[in-house]
Parts: sequence; C-alpha cells; structure tokens
Amino acid sequence: MKLFKYGLLGEEKCGVVINGELCSVADYINDYDEKFFQNNGLAQLQTLVQQKADTLPRLEPKADFRYGAPIGRPSKIICIGLNYAKHAAESGMAVPKEPVIFFKATTALCGPNDNVIIPRHSHKTDWEVELAVVIGKKASYVEESDAMDYVAGYAVHNDYSEREFQLERAGQWVKGKSNDTFAPLGPFLVTKDEVPDPHNLHLWLSVNGERLQDSNTSDMVFKIPFLIAYISQFMTLLPGDVISTGTPFGVGFGFNPPRYLKPGDVVELGIEGLGTQRQMAVSWSAS
Repeated sequence: MKLFKYGLLGEEKCGVVINGELCSVADYINDYDEKFFQNNGLAQLQTLVQQKADTLPRLEPKADFRYGAPIGRPSKIICIGLNYAKHAAESGMAVPKEPVIFFKATTALCGPNDNVIIPRHSHKTDWEVELAVVIGKKASYVEESDAMDYVAGYAVHNDYSEREFQLERAGQWVKGKSNDTFAPLGPFLVTKDEVPDPHNLHLWLSVNGERLQDSNTSDMVFKIPFLIAYISQFMTLLPGDVISTGTPFGVGFGFNPPRYLKPGDVVELGIEGLGTQRQMAVSWSAS
C-alpha cells in the first residue's frame, strides 16, 4: 500500500492509493502515528481497502492539493551519517567503522513539496536525498536476522543541513539538521511488501534542473537490517520512528567551491517506487 496525508498544515487527513487513485480514509483513520502502527493499523487499513475500495472518496490532486508528511510526528528521527562511501570521500571524512548516528528534531518534519526555509543567519543550507525507513513495531535489542520484521515501510526524505551550524559551531550535528522544514518526508509511506529490495533503489536530486545526486541504495555502507539491529542496542525504537539511511555523493558541501541554496532555488528529488519531492528555497521571516 501507499499511505499519504493531505490538507493544510496542521489539518492533514489520511489517505491511501488504490489502483493509482488518491482516496481518503479520513472517516476511519485519524492519523498514521505511533498508536496506528502499534495497534496493527496497517492490517486494519488493508482490510478497509479490500472491503470499501469502491466507496472510499476519491481526491483530485488539483493545483492547491498539498501532501503532508505521510506519518504523524514520530518520537524520533534518527539519521545515519556518511553511509555512502563516495559521500564520505567528498566530505573529507573516512568511511565509518560503525554507523554515525545523529538526531533531527521532529519539529523539522514537513510535507514533501513545502518550501524549505533557509534559516536566519544561514549561509550554507545544503541538500541530501535519503531513503527513510519507518519502524512498524517496538524494537529493542533486535537481532539483525529479525530486523526487517520491524519495518513498516519506506519514504523519500531530504535531510537538509546547515553546514556552518553543523560543522563550525561546535557540539553535535543536530544543530545543523533541525531547523523548521529541514525534514520533508513523503509523499508516500510505501509499505515494505511493495519494495522487494530496498537496497537496490535509484535515488536522485536536482537543483534548478541540474542533476547533482544520482546513485543507488546498493552503495550504502551499512544496510537496513544492520542499522535497525545496531540502533536498537542503544535505544528503543517506537512504532512510527524514522531512520534516515544516509545520502550519496553530490551534496553542495562536496563541491569545490561548495554550493549552497539561495532564495528561489528549486530542489527536486526522488527514489524509485517511492515518489518525488519538490521544494522551493525561501528566506526565513519573523512572520
């Protein structure tokens, strides 16, 4: 299944794709959040689709149609740094011997086509297309051989980063990762049964029509089962939590000279089978 949310910011409703059509399930499901996944919501949604596919309201994706992030605000957005060898190289860093883990504030979550806000005093806002994994059930001390049983599905994520905040302001990376709109997710949460091999997906990103990132998830250093098992040794993963699995080469920080976003720039990205995103960069405003 492909799950999505739609509507005005803060007023999103739940939907599901049926035979290529966008359908509302708002009369039956309040949110795709921790409670939904914890209470076997995916199986219940599947039953609902089977029973009411012909009668669910169809949605028209008109010009003002807005996708929200396809899940409710998760307890955690966990990101993996330097998980593609060529990206580590362009960053001037060694390929890690163990996964580099950092957090992204959940307030950064937004819709896949919302504007990206260049933060106040920012000069180095950067892009990062990534495959996001959504956890389907509580996970603690998971064995790698069992790890995929804890996956609900996958989504496109743009792990926006302010490189000065991240790398030049001391402390942890989270400062450069957590500004509002720095975690556009979606448009869909695609359940794992529709993604036979998440380690063989084409992913790409363009800025103003120029393709800058173009790779495949097969290049990940640490694969998804290992990441889930590894992270679960240090913290409990809750249903709806997001693990963003790293970005390939082609980020602005890696160019010589570096290239960063400016107001009016348009970022487009996508992952095979999971959909596409489009963000316009705008300046921060106090209003």
